[in-house]
Parts: sequence; C-alpha cells; structure tokens
Amino acid sequence: MDDLFSAAALTGRTLARGDIRNLCGTPRTLAECDLEEADLSGLDLSGWQFERCNFRKADFGGAMLEDTAWKSCRGAFVNFIAADLTGAAFTASDFNNGAFRKATLHSAAFTGCKLTGADFSDTKGVEIRFEETLLIDAKLPGHSFRRTVLKRVDFSTADLRKCDFRQATFEACSLREAGLDGARFDAPTCAAPTSAACASWTPPPFAARRFRPIRQACFCANWASRSARARESGAVRPSSTSRCVSSKGRDHV
Repeated sequence: MDDLFSAAALTGRTLARGDIRNLCGTPRTLAECDLEEADLSGLDLSGWQFERCNFRKADFGGAMLEDTAWKSCRGAFVNFIAADLTGAAFTASDFNNGAFRKATLHSAAFTGCKLTGADFSDTKGVEIRFEETLLIDAKLPGHSFRRTVLKRVDFSTADLRKCDFRQATFEACSLREAGLDGARFDAPTCAAPTSAACASWTPPPFAARRFRPIRQACFCANWASRSARARESGAVRPSSTSRCVSSKGRDHV
C-alpha cells in the first residue's frame, strides 16, 4: 500500500478531505483513486495530476486548481463552481453534468472529453480550447469563441445564446438544434459541404457507443438555411469571416 505522505504517486486509494488536505503544499499525482462525493472545496491543489480517478459528485467549489492535469477521469455531477482552473488540461475524461459556473478557465483545454449537460454559465477566461469533445445539451450562454478553432466539437442542443463566434473556425462540428438566439457569427464562406468531411469523424473511444454520428448535421451542412432564418428573426447578426473546414483542413466551397 502506498504511503500517504510519500512523494510518489498515490495509487488505488479511497481518499477524503482530510487525506487531501494533509498532502497540500506540494503538487501530487493521484492514480486510480476514489474521491466520490469528497469535499475538496477551497483547497489549493495547483499543479496536481489526476489519472483514472473517480470524482463523481466531488466538490471543488472555490478550489485553486491552476495547471492541474486530468486524464481519463470520471466525474459526473462534479462541482467546479468558482474554482480557478487556469491552465488546466482535461484529456479523455467524463465530467457530464458538471457545474463549472463562475469558474476561471484561462487557457484551459478539453480534449476528447464528455461534457454532456455541463454548465459553463458565467465562466471567465480566454483561449479556452475544446477539441473532439461532446458538449451536447451543455450550457454556455454568452461564451466567447471569437477567433477560436473548434475541432470536432458536438454542440447539439446546447445553450449557445448570445455566444460570440466571430472569426471562429469550425472543423467537423455540429450545432444541431442548438439554441442560438442572439449569437454572433461572421458571414459564412461555405455553402455546400461534402458529406465525406462530416462522416470522417469518429467519437472519442469512451463515447463510441453513446455518440450519435454527425453525418450531415455538421455546422456548415445547414448553415445556409438556418442562418437565413436566424437573420430574418434577428437572432443572428452576421459579420465577415467565419469558416467551416473539413476534417482534412480544406475550406468547404
């Protein structure tokens, strides 16, 4: 069994607030640890690394989590409200229905993650990156994606009201049935995408059984008709240069 105070990674432990608090002060690595429903609110865990850990319903409210790394973790209904996640990197992790409200996410990155139903309302930060990530039914009202490159992100049925997508680039993304009232887009340069570009994406391995293929629900597939209707209703204000590109990196023309 690992020594709780050893500098080496802790593996396969069930940990509570007291255990984690005793480890604070030096960045640690936790692997395959169980912290389900643990109260970690307000703790300073900057620089910590988590691999294949269980954070279901864990509470990180107001915690300092700068430059943390989360790899292959599970954390349904986790609470990150008002946490500082500056520079945090989430990889191949499942934080469905997580609460990120009012969190600081400067330069945070989500790659290959499942964030279905996650709430990103009132978050702060620039250069937040999403790639190959499921944001189905997620809440991101008023979020700025300006000048962002979005790769293989599924925003189906997400709340994207008043989001700023100006000068954003979409690569094999879906906005199927997303709420776009008041969202800002540039005028598109694409009109008729190839179905092969949309069909070329396969979901992250952990979501393979649950993911619904994008096919022709790619952002640009219905852009012409949807944006026309949105402009008529005043929901979308076009500007100049949003692009949608295929998975091979070519603009649709």
